Amino acid sequence: MDIDVASMRKEYSREELTEDSVQRDPLGQFASWFDEAIASALPEPTAMALSTATSDGRPSSRMVLLKGVDQQGLVWFTNYASRKGAELDANPYAALLFFWPELERQIRIEGRVVKVSQAESLKYFLTRPVDSKLGAWASLQSIVVASKDVLRHQFESAKARFADGDVPLPPHWGGYRLIPESYEFWQGRPSRMHDRIHYRKDNDGWTIERLSP
Repeated sequence: MDIDVASMRKEYSREELTEDSVQRDPLGQFASWFDEAIASALPEPTAMALSTATSDGRPSSRMVLLKGVDQQGLVWFTNYASRKGAELDANPYAALLFFWPELERQIRIEGRVVKVSQAESLKYFLTRPVDSKLGAWASLQSIVVASKDVLRHQFESAKARFADGDVPLPPHWGGYRLIPESYEFWQGRPSRMHDRIHYRKDNDGWTIERLSP
């Protein structure tokens, strides 16, 4: 099948982003754009691409959901024994990417990653639906599995094990926090002259600079 992707075009013209219009604190700017994404009723505004790498620099990416953000950083939850968990153990730096095409915007965030406390993981885990809690016990994430029937059996086994509905936090499951060292806010513009405002962490706070599109 021959698909002519080279001729596909979209012109961006919704809004403009300038050094003077952005907030001095990148977290404030993130919150402003994130609130707009929520208000616009986008299908998955919390979805973000998480990119990690092995100790020798081989990258991998996947979509995860943002579950917390504050002055300390951005938080998501997963199986610590997964591929991303193994890569973060070996190389504790990562990049996040939010892409909101309806708003012609993307946000890139890079920094060091640490595990959240067990108490923080437990607090979030207790808010999850029972079946999601059971799934955390049933799935050995990223491990090769013989068939879907095996997964069903593992889920039913977990369901029977915790039949009373009291599902504890698995020891292999919890949160990560990315501590930002840089942010980039991208606003699509006509003629591919996109606005790119970059925040770089320095000793006095944040340096704001424009990047060429």
